[in-house]
Parts: sequence; structure tokens; C-alpha cells
Amino acid sequence: MLLPSVLASSSFVEVRPGLIFWTIVTFILVLVVLRAKAWGPILQLVEEREKQISNAIESAKRERAEAEKLLADQKTAIAEARREAAEMMRRNQADMEKFRDELMAKSRKEAEELKAGARREIEEQKSKAIAEVRSMAVDLSMEVAGKLLNERMDDSKHRALAEQFVQSLPVQGARKSA
Repeated sequence: MLLPSVLASSSFVEVRPGLIFWTIVTFILVLVVLRAKAWGPILQLVEEREKQISNAIESAKRERAEAEKLLADQKTAIAEARREAAEMMRRNQADMEKFRDELMAKSRKEAEELKAGARREIEEQKSKAIAEVRSMAVDLSMEVAGKLLNERMDDSKHRALAEQFVQSLPVQGARKSA
């Protein structure tokens, strides 16, 4: 039993030139067939796949750059919109303040005009009342003077004298009250 194992091992290490030749020829033939039929298409598929991957990478880079640009544009637009909104709020607040000031000024002016009108009316009524009182005083003084003198002067002299007397009265009364 030992013998077949020695024989098997010797045939394995034994050099046979015919077997080597046909092994090399078969290897070269398989290599040529594989190169012609399989290697070219495999390399072509690998190159196409490599091109697709590089195109996808370039496309992704472009899309990312575009997305970053759009994001920056949006951030700029948002900042601009916020700035415009703040500016509009500031302008509206300034306009409201101006409107309030104008309204207050108009109200004050109207109040002053009403006050001035009331003062004028009071002065007119006061002047009318003083004139009426003077007229009544002149008439009363004429009657009193006529009764005291028991004679009647002519009306124009008497009136002039009474008016002169009455005009001196308010001045003295004003000095006393002041």
C-alpha cells in the first residue's frame, strides 16, 4: 500500500514535456478567447460604469453648489425681507407719531381758537354791557340832575356832562379793584 502512494507522488512531480506544452497552449488559447470575447466587453462595461459614476459625482457637485447658492439666496432674501419689515414698522411708527403730533397740534389750535373766540365774545358782551350800563347811568344821572336842578338843560349839554362823569367812574373803580 505504500507503493501506490509513492507512484502517485512521483507522477505529480514528474516533468512531462507534452503535458506542459499542451497546458501552455490551452492557457494561451483561453487567454486569447477571453481577451477577445470577455475582456473587452468587461473593460468596456467597467469604463462605462466609471463614466456614469464620475458623471453622477459631477452632477451631485453641481446640484450641491446650486443648492448652496439657492440657500444663500434664500438667506439673503429672508434677511432683506426682515430688514424691509423692520424698516416698514419703523416708518409706520414714525408716521403714527407724526399723525398723533399733528392731531394734537390741530386739537390745541382748535382749542385756542375756541378759547380766543370765547374771549372775544366775552369782551364783546362785556363792552355791550358796559355801554348799556353807561347809557343807563347817563339816563339816570340826567334824571337825577334834572330833579336836583329842577330845570332841564338842553339834552346835548346834559348828555355830554353825564358821559364825562360816567367815563371817569370805571377808571376810578378799576384802580380801586386793582
